[in-house]
Amino acid sequence: MDPLDDGEDVPQLPADTLKLLDEFATEKNAAANKFKDLKLQSEGDYAGRLSMEAFRASQFWYTDKTARTLAEQLLHGASTETSIAVVSAPSVYLALRNILRDEPVTARPMVKLLEYDRRFEVFGADFVYYDLEHPLRLPAELKSQFDRIICDPPFLSEDCQTKTALTVRYLAKSWVAVHDTFDGLRLISCTGERVGEIIGRLYGKIGVKTTTFEPEHSKGLSNEFRCYANFECPAWAWR
Repeated sequence: MDPLDDGEDVPQLPADTLKLLDEFATEKNAAANKFKDLKLQSEGDYAGRLSMEAFRASQFWYTDKTARTLAEQLLHGASTETSIAVVSAPSVYLALRNILRDEPVTARPMVKLLEYDRRFEVFGADFVYYDLEHPLRLPAELKSQFDRIICDPPFLSEDCQTKTALTVRYLAKSWVAVHDTFDGLRLISCTGERVGEIIGRLYGKIGVKTTTFEPEHSKGLSNEFRCYANFECPAWAWR
């Protein structure tokens, strides 16, 4: 006789463990439904608000307020001729999508998200797979096409910052500092305070400096974080 048939030796999980498993399954199903909603949104059939929560992302992402502030600066003064590249900052991309959907924006720029996480492929042509280890392995049609760029290098090492800068230089339509007009490249780099000197070396030619704006993350960070940019705006001044 099968020893499992008498029911005496069948292992039973504790009630609290079963409860945790049930909660996990419920949470997983809810996340799957949110992700399905995002796919519908990318296809134009969903009216809900885009959120990073649906991706259950392992990396830290900005609070809604920070993401929106950064997105607004990228959109300020934009036209149909404007091209915006979002490098390793998916929460800013979602904020851009929300603004462009919810508000009467007459001039809709081109927006591209360069990201390693392939789950963002749900956004179709907006998504460009990006591997930091190969900073120039990008579609040829993106070269020298963008006049607004935001990047958030995933690591604070000089190697990571330098590779990200190579990508930015590849994407940039020009390598000229912004003046009173909107001519030239408008660049934002959000990263750690302790790499400020490296940022100065990489982007000093186009006038990037530390700003007064301090990005906030939904899960908090142990490192001091800063926003570096080559222009002042209503959201920040240079320190």
